[in-house]
Amino acid sequence: MADRRPSLRAYLAGALAARTGDDMAGPALLLAALARTGSATGASSLLAAVTVAAAVGGPVLGALLDRAARPGRLLAGALLLYAAGLAVILGGLGRVPFAVTLLVAVVAGLLGPALSGGWTAQLPRVAPDERLPRANTLDAMTFGVAGLAGPALAGGVAEVSGAPTAVVVAAVLIGAAAPAAWRLPAPAGPAATPAGSAATPAGPAAQSRPAPLSGLVTSGLRAVLDSPPLARATLTSVLSCAAQGLMIACLPLLGERALGGAGFGAALLSGAALSALAANAVFARHPHAVDPDTVLWAAPLLQSAALALAATGRPAALVVAVVVIGVAEGPQLTALFAVRHREAPDRLRGQVFTTGASLKITGFAVGAAAAGPLAGWSLPGALLVAAGTAALAVPAFFAVRTADGPARPVRPATRA
Repeated sequence: MADRRPSLRAYLAGALAARTGDDMAGPALLLAALARTGSATGASSLLAAVTVAAAVGGPVLGALLDRAARPGRLLAGALLLYAAGLAVILGGLGRVPFAVTLLVAVVAGLLGPALSGGWTAQLPRVAPDERLPRANTLDAMTFGVAGLAGPALAGGVAEVSGAPTAVVVAAVLIGAAAPAAWRLPAPAGPAATPAGSAATPAGPAAQSRPAPLSGLVTSGLRAVLDSPPLARATLTSVLSCAAQGLMIACLPLLGERALGGAGFGAALLSGAALSALAANAVFARHPHAVDPDTVLWAAPLLQSAALALAATGRPAALVVAVVVIGVAEGPQLTALFAVRHREAPDRLRGQVFTTGASLKITGFAVGAAAAGPLAGWSLPGALLVAAGTAALAVPAFFAVRTADGPARPVRPATRA
């Protein structure tokens, strides 16, 4: 059986390429829209449009993955369509009415969760049980590496060859991950029911019977809402992502005013990603040092303080702020994956991951959409709103009570 599994190295390479392209695409689109439209509000609206549709796309994609006979092939198709969508957005900027470009961005955004939750939900099918803890840690670290490389590539390519070229490179990276996704294995045991197939024999596992797609979509959301640990982890991460969206949409203006160029503002994200990667490396060596539920509420406190520091607008304070933001965001992401792996029912794993990813992306989109008007009014004011949004995650976490007291301890295989 092991010889039929695709290489973990190939899985990680594909995940890294797709996620690097995705982390590059956001800043690249911001810079391209700013260059071609000259409007910070238009640029932030484009970023929001790409991400907001994930509220629908994530649950639908998760439902399809959970019932697909070969989920990897579905992921491969989603990656190629997402890359094509970026190319169409770029082609439309400045050439067609901006409303049309925003519509294309919304359609492309439906596929965004394929790059995050869609990949991670497939990991147990690649790594045998005894290798899963290490594989989960490496998978989580691809987000850090991508977060480091993507914005740096976006800023660097935009400075050297122009922002449109940066969008093209992002689309190529995402498309290059499709072969690795295509080779992901089919589910073991009772396979998921392909869409449109005949009913499978009835048995104790009701999930083996085909169900309407609408019911499958809502089952993922119900699984999140019915589990207090999943619900509070999701709510906390959504508020943190809203704060991230506010901050990232402000970065081009911060770069212009504090560092001498909009591209330098996008490259600041690499500093946050580097510190996130370093923090996750420490947690990988000491996986049980801090309970993941504790990390989920403590990280937004650091994020909030760092955003308040960034609001001063001083270059040195800005650098320190992005480093602290990374120290908060890296472990928070790993803790979020740990809680999802611990709490998600196996038959709904794909839906839990993609639904959670879609809600996070939607939070990011709301923050990015609000950033344009807020930054037009006051750039420090926009960053202070971001700080307040992050701080709100702490009372939100404690507002959701677990049904049976403290969160359960994390199994060794829960690092994602």
